[in-house]
Amino acid sequence: MQPATVKKWHTTVYKYFWRWKSRKKKGRPPISEEMQELIRRLSKENPLWGAETIRETLLLLEYDPPCEDTIRKYMYKSRKSHKRSTTWLPFLRNHLEISWGIDFFTVITINFTTLYTFLVLDHGRRQVIHFAVTKHPTMQWVIQQLREATPDGLKPKYLFRDNDGIYGYGVGAFLKKCDIEEVRTTYRSPWQNPFVERYIGTLRRDLLDYLIVLNQRHLERLLKEYIQKYYHEARPHQGLKGDTPIPNIKPNISGQTNLISIPVLGGLHHKYLRIAA
Repeated sequence: MQPATVKKWHTTVYKYFWRWKSRKKKGRPPISEEMQELIRRLSKENPLWGAETIRETLLLLEYDPPCEDTIRKYMYKSRKSHKRSTTWLPFLRNHLEISWGIDFFTVITINFTTLYTFLVLDHGRRQVIHFAVTKHPTMQWVIQQLREATPDGLKPKYLFRDNDGIYGYGVGAFLKKCDIEEVRTTYRSPWQNPFVERYIGTLRRDLLDYLIVLNQRHLERLLKEYIQKYYHEARPHQGLKGDTPIPNIKPNISGQTNLISIPVLGGLHHKYLRIAA
């Protein structure tokens, strides 16, 4: 026989030995039935949520949830997420409170019309400052959207964007006139504008992948409801340490409580309120 065969036998025997030995050990203490039911309820009502989101939501509601591995055990249906890291982040993190990002993404309607959505995102609170939808974007249209996103002197120090030809020369000239420093990412490097890219990915996973857009008006209504009623007020963010873009007022509740769920987007997601029983 070959040495590799002996090694393989040893590895296999050790695996069975460790499995037998682990059965004798006591695992983590079981969590309460109330917490088990809350985990099942949140995961069943929100099939797009993973263990991390459920745990952060429970923390936001001032419960004492178990670790994510335990939450996965009691979930109605688990869903894994993948994170990306990049060396561009240190610069962004040092300028979070004074920088915004802009980008386009497309949505195909039921009759195969392409709608272009323009997005302005505040890096500091991950808050959507402005969005607009059009069938035919132009440089002048983008400049008008930037005007609407910066009323009464509200503006960032830095604005991150890619090299999309739609911006032309006019967008750069407008930003310079407004004393906003333009930061262009390199070609084919979306990871250099990660917060907007992450938001667009989140929007697709939370909303657009699960419905068919009928027309421009329908898309605008969906985005408005998603952003205002769920993303800004109810969806916990890892980058905000589990908080929401618009900070929640912590309820001063003692004693027994009830958890009230408010359906958003026809029940695709839910907003939760914890009230006294």
